[in-house]
This record gives sequence, C-alpha cells and structure tokens, in this order.
Amino acid sequence: MRASGMLGEVIRFGISGVITTLIYIAVYWPLTRYVFEQRHAVYAVPFAFAVAVTVGFFLHSRWSFKGHATRDPDPLRHVKFVGVQASGVALNGLITWIGTAKLGYAPMVPLLPAVACATVFTFFLNRQLVFK
Repeated sequence: MRASGMLGEVIRFGISGVITTLIYIAVYWPLTRYVFEQRHAVYAVPFAFAVAVTVGFFLHSRWSFKGHATRDPDPLRHVKFVGVQASGVALNGLITWIGTAKLGYAPMVPLLPAVACATVFTFFLNRQLVFK
C-alpha cells in the first residue's frame, strides 16, 4: 500500500471523511430532530448527503486523491463523482431506512453503520472510477 501511494490516499480520505461526516451530521441531525418524524428520518439523508458531497468533491479531488495517476477531463469526472455518490447515498439511505423505519431505532443509531459502509464503498469506487 505504501509503495503504490494508496496508504496516503486512505489516510487523506479518512481525514476528509471525518470532515464530511461532521458536515453530514450537522445537516442530518437537526432535520431528524425538528423537521421529519423519527420514522421518516431517511428523508433527511438526501439533504445531508448533498451538502457533504459538495464539500467532499473539493476535498477529494484536491487533496485525498491528488497525484493519483491521470485524471479525466473535469466535466466527466464530475459526472462520475455524482454517480459514485448517488450509489453511496442509496446505500446510506437503505441502512437509515432499515434502522429507523423497520427496526424502530432513533435516527442517530443507524448513522455510524450507514456512514461507515458508504465511506468504504465510495472510497473504492472513487479510486477506481473517478480519480483514476
């Protein structure tokens, strides 16, 4: 991992992930607390993800994956990034929905597994498809 530069990418991606996760929580938590009923917490996911993804794109493209091989022209990279993040939001939403609507947990309970799964999933997709 060290020789390929992937270790540095993983570390930078992790730091960026913490930042974007805090941003995600800053949007998600008030929406689930004051706007949507607990059983409809999944409705807050797209809003929180949109804000976090916007910040994440700049962090990942300029820092997390800097210098990783060649880059596609910017418009194509943006489309790929949005596609990868859409798959991440779908996974995140599914886990949130199962945790809140089906299992009856408070909205913050499925947050960690949802974000963790989406983070690992999108790291590999970003590395292979977007920032290749």
